[in-house]
Amino acid sequence: MSEPKLGKGVLIGKNVQFGRDVVVWNYVVIGENVKIGDGTRIGSFCDIGRDVEIGSNCIVQAHVTISNECRLGDNVFVGPNSSLLNDRFPHSRCLTPSIIENDVVIGGCVTILPNVTVGKNSIVAAGSVVTKDVPPNTVVKGVPARKMMTREEYEAKRKRFLETRKGKSQ
Repeated sequence: MSEPKLGKGVLIGKNVQFGRDVVVWNYVVIGENVKIGDGTRIGSFCDIGRDVEIGSNCIVQAHVTISNECRLGDNVFVGPNSSLLNDRFPHSRCLTPSIIENDVVIGGCVTILPNVTVGKNSIVAAGSVVTKDVPPNTVVKGVPARKMMTREEYEAKRKRFLETRKGKSQ
């Protein structure tokens, strides 16, 4: 473990473990017993609950809430103003945290409800509310989030879009 690069006003609970090359920006609260993997970046004004695990090479943008006991795999991107929740009936103290598997992209302003698993290599579109498990390699969007396409279809669409943009920004 190494010392993370910390911004201004970061509050860190007991027994927090940081991997190598972790960056935590300004005014972040990190609860106790949290593990943050190598190369992860956490944006300003995030709230990370206790007993959370965040994998390696993750990007958690600003104003994200990760509730107690939630888990993020490796190479996860979480867009700004998103929330991972853990209690179906708030104040029940019966936590059922959400789990984000490896290589997932979560857009901005997404809410992932308790006891939901977002499968490996999936994408959750901005503004979505995820109420049930997302299978691996799936793109979901909407309120509630529904399957729109496979990750393979998304990547083909993305590639076509980028090819049409070549030369326009130069």
